[in-house]
Amino acid sequence: MIPAFNQSGVLPPYLPDLPHGSEGSLAPFRVSLQDFVKRFSINEERVNIIKGFLSYRKELKKIGIVEGFQWINGSFVEDVERTRLRPPHDIDIITFAYRPAYVMHNDDWENLVRENIKLFDPAISKKEFQCDAYFVDLDLPSHVIVNRTSYWYGLFSHQRESFLWKGMLEILLSDNEHDEYIEEIFSGGHKDAS
Repeated sequence: MIPAFNQSGVLPPYLPDLPHGSEGSLAPFRVSLQDFVKRFSINEERVNIIKGFLSYRKELKKIGIVEGFQWINGSFVEDVERTRLRPPHDIDIITFAYRPAYVMHNDDWENLVRENIKLFDPAISKKEFQCDAYFVDLDLPSHVIVNRTSYWYGLFSHQRESFLWKGMLEILLSDNEHDEYIEEIFSGGHKDAS
């Protein structure tokens, strides 16, 4: 379930009505791709950004990045139409994923990244997919993963301008974006996307 925006127009960082420490009580809130699309496909600008996000996910899967999850954040998961009087410009994503089995050696992995730089360089992914996208390699040593996760959680859990504490979402890479429901939303067949 995606929580409602709080009075500040952001997702809450935690849900106080759930038992302390229970699953789903603290951001990032794990949601299905279908629920994400349903909730945020509320205008043309957002639909175009979601289409870019889905294309980004497909491109990751084409090169074998299929096991992991993505943290979703930025103004895309805020009520910016009300609080800033504008639609979001892009979607902020951090993909936490394991390398494909065929590129476990560091040289092979670095070659794959270079050959698919549009997926790993945020400036390029922003132009190509409307995704300000970052990647955390889950095959790195655990102390490096903890350090990078701490960095991204600290950055993503606060608004850049106001330092307001806020929540974020998590979607599994294994979630299927070819769901008929999503296709129906984008073809105009489903109207309840609020």
